[in-house]
Amino acid sequence: MDYQRRLIDGVLDELFEELPAILLDGPKAVGKTTTALQRCATEKRLDIPTDLARAVADSRWVVEGTKPILIDEWQSAAPSWNEIKRAVDADNRGKQYLLTGSLPPQGTHSGAGRISALRMRPLAFAERDLEEPTVSFTALLEGNGEVRGETRWGYDGYLHEIERSGFPGLRNLSSRPRRAALDGYITRIVDSDVLELGRNLRKPASMLSWLTAYAAATATTAKWESIRVAASDGDSNSLSKPALIAFRDALTRLRILDELPAWVPSRNHFVRVGQSGKHFLADPALALRLLDQSTKHLYLDALPGPEQRDRPLVGRLFEALVALSVRTHAETNYGQAFHFRDARGLREIDIVVEREDGKLLPIEVKLGNVVTTADLRHLKWFKEQLGEAVIDLVVVYTGTYAYRMEGVAIVPLSLLGA
Repeated sequence: MDYQRRLIDGVLDELFEELPAILLDGPKAVGKTTTALQRCATEKRLDIPTDLARAVADSRWVVEGTKPILIDEWQSAAPSWNEIKRAVDADNRGKQYLLTGSLPPQGTHSGAGRISALRMRPLAFAERDLEEPTVSFTALLEGNGEVRGETRWGYDGYLHEIERSGFPGLRNLSSRPRRAALDGYITRIVDSDVLELGRNLRKPASMLSWLTAYAAATATTAKWESIRVAASDGDSNSLSKPALIAFRDALTRLRILDELPAWVPSRNHFVRVGQSGKHFLADPALALRLLDQSTKHLYLDALPGPEQRDRPLVGRLFEALVALSVRTHAETNYGQAFHFRDARGLREIDIVVEREDGKLLPIEVKLGNVVTTADLRHLKWFKEQLGEAVIDLVVVYTGTYAYRMEGVAIVPLSLLGA
C-alpha cells in the first residue's frame, strides 16, 4: 500500500535535514517503523532475532551501512544507543540515523545534543481521512482562523471512531478481531513490555486492575492515590505505592500513559492554580477496552432522557479523542498542550495550547450538538485574565456547523484540520 503522509512527516523532514539522529518516540503499533522506512536506505530490525543476535554480538554493526539507517526497537540491544552517540560525535551531519522504540532508561546518557526525540501518537482525527477539514488549526494558532463548514459527523460517528482506535494496523479490522487485537495489546503491556524495561511484576492481575481504574479516570485530574485505592477494592494483594510508582514510570516510558500536564502561568496572573496532570491513555480505544465497553453501550449512554446511563464517561472519551488530535496538531506547529484548572476547581479549560512565543489558544470540549453562552464562560474569563496573550478562543464539539459565536470559534472535531 502507498504510504499516507501524517502530520508528523513535515516536522520530521524539516528536522532530519540537519539533525544526525532522531528517535521516533511513541507507543507500539503507532506507525513509527513505517514512517521511518520512508526515509531510510538501510534497515537494522532489532525485533527480528537474526538482526538482534548480530547487534548483540557486535554493537558497532548497527551504525554500519548506507545512510540514512533505521535502527528499529533499538532498546532490544541497549549498547546501540552509545554506538550511535559515538558515531554522531565523529560526524554530526544531518540525515544519518532514525531510531524507533522506547525512551532510554534513567541512568542512560540522554543523548542530548546527539539524538533528538520526536513524539509520535496514534492517528489524529484529521489523519484518518474521514472528512474534508475546513478549519485550519495552524491558522487558529496564528490568530487568523477562518471558521466555516458543515459535517455529517455526529455522536455515533465519533463513538465508532473511538472504538476503531488510532492505531493504523488495527483500524480496518472488523469489530471482534479489533477487540481481540486491542485486548492482546493490553495483555502484552502487562505481561511482556513492562518486563522488558526491567520491571519485575509480581502481580499482573493487580496491574491490570490499576490500568482499568486509570481508564475510568480518563480526562480527570484524579489523585494517583485515589486511582490506586479504586484498583484495590479492599484487596490485600493490591499494588503497594513503590510498585505503583515503578509501574507508572514504565507505562510512561512505553507511552501508554499520556498525561496532559497542567498549565502553570509564567507570571502571577492567578493566585493559585491546580498542578495535577489530566489522565489519558495513548488512545481512547484502550480505555474503552479496559472498561469493557462497546460502541452500542456508548451510543445508549450518549442518548438524552431516560435511556441515558453514563453520559460523563462518553464525554470524557470524546475529550480524549479531541486531546489526542489537538496534541498532534500542536506539536506539528512546535507548540505544547496543557490543561488549566484553578486550585479550587471553579475554573477549568480542557486544553491550553502554548505557542513557542508563549501565546495561548484555550480550547473547550463539548459533547453535544448545540453550544450555548454558558459553554463559553470559562473561555471568556480566561481571555479577561490574560488579555493579548490569548490568540483565539475555541470550542470543539460534536455538532454539525463550524461558525463563530460571540467571537469564539465553534468547530466540529471532524472539520478541524492542519
